[in-house]
Amino acid sequence: PQQLIQQLDERYDAIHSMNATVLIRASVGGAAKGKETDYTSVRGYILLRQPSMLRVLGLLPVIETRAFDMVSNGKSFTLLIPPKSLAITGTGTVTTPSSNPLMNLRPAVFYDSLLIKKVEPDDLVYVTSDTGIVRDPHSHHLIAEPDYELGILRRIGKGQQMMPERVVHISRTNLLPFQQDEYDDHGILVTRTLYSDYRAFDQIPYPTKISISRPIDGYQLTLTIEKLTFNHPQLDDQFELKIPAGTKIQKLP
Repeated sequence: PQQLIQQLDERYDAIHSMNATVLIRASVGGAAKGKETDYTSVRGYILLRQPSMLRVLGLLPVIETRAFDMVSNGKSFTLLIPPKSLAITGTGTVTTPSSNPLMNLRPAVFYDSLLIKKVEPDDLVYVTSDTGIVRDPHSHHLIAEPDYELGILRRIGKGQQMMPERVVHISRTNLLPFQQDEYDDHGILVTRTLYSDYRAFDQIPYPTKISISRPIDGYQLTLTIEKLTFNHPQLDDQFELKIPAGTKIQKLP
């Protein structure tokens, strides 16, 4: 277990910042809703800087003007939607869920999926070995994937009860994560992220396909990375978002 934790921590510590060119595809609904709606893929850019800075910019197809632009400092965020002359501001927590699943999207969903957090010294952990069934991204056949499951637990109060916080599934073949499950305070799965098609960028192995599922919120995101650089200098103003005059501002509770 300590070797797995050390490797996970080293990958986290090796990435201070990232600049990515991506294709972003979203869908809402699915089996739980009885219907699934796919949205057109958009090209975009993601900037990330530890410990909590994030910017996600999506471009409209063909004309490539801004479809949306979101910045976050980890505590609050601003989302600008130029085609609607709308800006949305709020905290990182959804307090009043929207009927539109994508309006419940928060920056932490991107951040925690792009950069798997390290294991802190006081975290309670366990490791199991298993063989999972996954779909090969090239042949689309189901194959057996031997893996380790690194679980991070939280203690409930001062009693004996534990709740899962997250489980990182690590391939026994290459010791790289291929799935992360994140849970809420009640032990309910809130985010499942799948990682595949690893490539080396600046000598750091990183997945080029990241699929994020939010089963309760009812939406899925797929990020396909086209270009990626790590630890290049970033300016503070790259994480600033100016709201144009005349834009309607909606504040989320």
